[in-house]
Amino acid sequence: MAGKFELYQDKAGEFRFRLKAGNGETILASEGYKQRASAESGISSVRKNAPLDERYERKETSSGKPMFNLKASNGQVIGTSESYSSETARENGIDAVKRNAPDAKFEDKTA
Repeated sequence: MAGKFELYQDKAGEFRFRLKAGNGETILASEGYKQRASAESGISSVRKNAPLDERYERKETSSGKPMFNLKASNGQVIGTSESYSSETARENGIDAVKRNAPDAKFEDKTA
């Protein structure tokens, strides 16, 4: 099963998206956007930048767990991963984003 982007509104009314792998696990989440069009633009940016390894910022959480950010060409963060148990698990997460994002389906959960 292919991955999908889910567009939704959070409790504060901001638009957010998450990329889910074929197994339903969230592999990337966005920040909140005031405008729906901005969130949709973020999804397009993830699709475009996901295949490029240099767009991934590999880092650690404040508690030392591996995680990553996906950045646009201008350096802005367009998606953030969960925290992982190991660097290998983080690399698997990056590979999942690379595989799923370009052709992921779009599901609108705001309606």
